[in-house]
Amino acid sequence: MILYHGSNVSIKTIDLNKSKPNKDFGRGFYLSDNEVQAIEMAKFKVSLYGGDVRVSKFKFDTSALKKESLKVKIFNSYSEEWADFVLLNRNGECKEIFDIVFGPIANDKVGFQIRRLQNGVINRKEFLRSLRYMKGITFQYYFGTEDSLKYLQVINE
Repeated sequence: MILYHGSNVSIKTIDLNKSKPNKDFGRGFYLSDNEVQAIEMAKFKVSLYGGDVRVSKFKFDTSALKKESLKVKIFNSYSEEWADFVLLNRNGECKEIFDIVFGPIANDKVGFQIRRLQNGVINRKEFLRSLRYMKGITFQYYFGTEDSLKYLQVINE
């Protein structure tokens, strides 16, 4: 499977130490199987930090998702479990580290709903109901350990 990473720099080698904390699934390297989404992320990074739009491609050995030696978490849709996991990670409170996580991206619209939930404007039931009506769910792959990175290969073009 081909996965994409949008940034303002090309990625030749993945360095997890450069990953930022408090992201959806924790501190790690994020990829998408949606090239358009990666391009949009690259444009966003350029708007923040300058540089050029860069989309790095990786071949992902999907057998990793079934390896018993790896800790893998999969969210096939928005759910209460997904929301709890994202909130814990964004607040820096998640104690569990996963090798690979697959699940929906908490984009700007979802992030807005998360902030409303955190601020007590809506309750959990209203939050989950609002997510049901989100269109165009985009998924992301998270790689959080050196072991998980062994299943990614940079595609040079």
